[in-house]
Amino acid sequence: MLKVGHTVNRPGRKPGDPPIAIPVPEELETVPGIPTNQREVDWYAREYPLEAFNSIIERASTDWYRGIQGANKQDREYFKEHQKIYRPMLTAANQSGDLPPTGKATGEDVSEQIKTRARELGFVEVGITAYDHHYSFHSSRDWVKYDHAVCLAYAQDYELTQAIPSVAAEVARTGTNLSKGKASLELGNFIRSLGYHAQVHNAEGKGSVSIPMFVNAGLGQLGACGYLLTPHEGSRVRLTMVTTDAKVTYDQPVDYGIHAFCQVCQVCVNRCPGRALMRDKIWWRGVEKNKLYFKRCRPLMAHYTHCSVCMKVCPIQKYGMKSVMEHYAATGQVLGKGTHDLEGFTLEDKGYFGPGEMPSFDHGFFDMPRGSSDEWAFARLKQKVVVAGGKVSDEVLEEFKRDLTVALARGQNNIIE
Repeated sequence: MLKVGHTVNRPGRKPGDPPIAIPVPEELETVPGIPTNQREVDWYAREYPLEAFNSIIERASTDWYRGIQGANKQDREYFKEHQKIYRPMLTAANQSGDLPPTGKATGEDVSEQIKTRARELGFVEVGITAYDHHYSFHSSRDWVKYDHAVCLAYAQDYELTQAIPSVAAEVARTGTNLSKGKASLELGNFIRSLGYHAQVHNAEGKGSVSIPMFVNAGLGQLGACGYLLTPHEGSRVRLTMVTTDAKVTYDQPVDYGIHAFCQVCQVCVNRCPGRALMRDKIWWRGVEKNKLYFKRCRPLMAHYTHCSVCMKVCPIQKYGMKSVMEHYAATGQVLGKGTHDLEGFTLEDKGYFGPGEMPSFDHGFFDMPRGSSDEWAFARLKQKVVVAGGKVSDEVLEEFKRDLTVALARGQNNIIE
């Protein structure tokens, strides 16, 4: 039996559920939130500001990824229908910051009213912190209008998530995004009814890298898989924020023991089909974390329905943080590690892989375009010129002009299509 260093108390999963107490063994204690060197965070934000990854920095691989997903007619029709429903919500979110309050502010702190309403709308976790512009995308630094960030996590269906990677699990992901989007717009309406402004954010739209703010708001800690690990659902949540000028009180980061636990667990690192997760932590942009090898992750996501094996095999996702920490405190062991119940997964064309079993891939599987759309357009032009022995035909030049026109148009609008 390990000595418990401290206990974290959190509200129940749903309104009316009893609160939970999560024991954190002394040997897993580190710091609240995540180890951070603020001077380095400041420097990187100033000298190398962040940019939207999918829609700008890695737009070429994003288009390639979507092309592979769109090759299946059934998948293509499903996602087309999903976008038809989702796009109006995304538009409403992007316009929400300009809407005026509908009620009159009383001057009282409305933190608990906002949290209560958020949980009534279905959010499993909610916390409040300062919006941190260190993590804003450079192309939309002026987009965020208000200083306070209401951080929200909406749970994804448990059973369908265990079918990762599959179309069923992808339906759960997109369906959760729809529910999350509707609920966040409703919360924005509620905040405006209290007499304040509310700007609804979405992961698919403009904004920032949001996980650091969720950590600061006490909603969880960053896992080795790169996901936020929350108390009730682990990584099986979809995140959104509502920024506001309401009078609120900030929550504080919490040490759930995850920063150290992930180094002991390593299940997601060991089970990643693409070997894309780094075993040891490094300091990156002023934060200590397990870094992802993007070039080994994206191809798996493209060919295997968004992959997400790292989400499926996480014991926090599977069993909840309370159960995992209680088991570790009692036995010194990671709950489910080494079992088919936790570690098994199936890849459509390769079959089932149990603990210790891993797939192999043909040469070239991990090849994909890299960089922004305009960078890839130049790379393709260079390849064709080299093949042609240095000659540039009118046909090649016209194709390059078309590619570059599309790339420049996408660069002016960083909202994912």
